[in-house]
Amino acid sequence: MGVCIPEKYGGVGMDYNTLAIICEELERGDTAFRTAVSVHTGLNSMTLLQWGTEEQKQKYLVTQAKGEKIGAFGLTEPNAGSDVAAMETTAVKDGDDYLLNGSKTWISLCDVADHFLTFAKTDLGAKHKGISCFIVERSFPGVSTKAIKGKLGIRAGNTGEVFYVRVPSENMLGYEGEGFKIAMAALDNGRFTVAAGACGTIMASLEASVKYCEERKTFGKEIGRNQLVQQMIAKMYANLEISRLLVFKAGWLKNRGKRNTQETSLAKWISCDAAYEAANDAVQIHGAYGFSNEFPVERYLRNAKAPVIYEGTREIHTIMQGEYWLPRG
Repeated sequence: MGVCIPEKYGGVGMDYNTLAIICEELERGDTAFRTAVSVHTGLNSMTLLQWGTEEQKQKYLVTQAKGEKIGAFGLTEPNAGSDVAAMETTAVKDGDDYLLNGSKTWISLCDVADHFLTFAKTDLGAKHKGISCFIVERSFPGVSTKAIKGKLGIRAGNTGEVFYVRVPSENMLGYEGEGFKIAMAALDNGRFTVAAGACGTIMASLEASVKYCEERKTFGKEIGRNQLVQQMIAKMYANLEISRLLVFKAGWLKNRGKRNTQETSLAKWISCDAAYEAANDAVQIHGAYGFSNEFPVERYLRNAKAPVIYEGTREIHTIMQGEYWLPRG
């Protein structure tokens, strides 16, 4: 839980590509495992490391890096997802506190987290420049959560809504109006872990498909002898290597403290699309059995859909990549 956090703050001080390998291996088992690390470590703890005061790091980061406390990330709202500036949650100064009025939704670890990084508007007329970030403890008066049931995938993961009321002023992360910058910095780390995790889904889909190809026979031979099946296997492997290279390139830049928003966005977009395609092909290779939970591939497919949507939809990342090459005048 503190892979990339320095030892002086309770972590183990390893690099970003080590974090990538861990996320890949966790998602190879189940996406819910990787999601916990993405949210707790990537979105919350590493944001505290970058933006927190020394006092905030000692109070919140140390216990999170040790796994004694769990961190979550509250940005998405019922009417504000990709359009962050459309958020409706407000924070109004009230003496030594801020009164937070609003709620967040699709928040991973909502029912188990101890600390929430929460974004709210402190200046309603300033659009994204009027957003600020707060460290909210579950124990604060008025904080409540409610799990979302009936999800298509990642059913082992806890996801839901968070409601807020009052937060002490010293729990603002960064300065007033810096919330959008903080959120985007957090997403650079969160998207990196999601991209790395997607490699795990590709690997799991490939392994399950190869195993089934060796067991299942049609027309007197293993189905893996059929060229159309071989094409799907080959495509899984090619996409696994492509996705890993994109992830490790982003990690290499992160390790050197270089800007990596474009590279991380590309890795997230390509690897998550590839993971969904691999899982879909894995179901196809398994035929009717792929439609049953007797084999794990139906779970891979259900789980692979969410990362194509969260932490920036496929469409958002496509636009981002286009705008890097076609800058506005």
